[in-house]
Amino acid sequence: MMYFKYYNPNKKNKSAGDCVIRMLTVVTKKSWEECYWMVCEEGEKFGDMPSANYVWMNILYNLGFKRKIVPDTCPACYSINDFCKEHPKGLFVVGTGSHVVAIENGKFLDSWNSGREVIIFYFEKL
Repeated sequence: MMYFKYYNPNKKNKSAGDCVIRMLTVVTKKSWEECYWMVCEEGEKFGDMPSANYVWMNILYNLGFKRKIVPDTCPACYSINDFCKEHPKGLFVVGTGSHVVAIENGKFLDSWNSGREVIIFYFEKL
């Protein structure tokens, strides 16, 4: 089964380095530009760069998400595809350490097929 759904809300069709913005467009249903400025404002509030993990994670906490750690039973083999298979319903955000992606009802929305990337944490919308 294919869990990947191509998604790039960037009007200039750029897709490198903006995974946080892309993910936020899914979970907030706002435009790429609105999410870009949301992260910039959050970074300014903390006096840090918008790319700092705790900056965008704070946005997720404020949206009602709860962070969870992936069990350490197979730390090098639990992929985004595996997560989608086990979570066919709901809204999630998964992180690999260098990438973040939104999952909605068993499909991950991304500008590239990152399904084989190994995840280390996830957020669940409660």
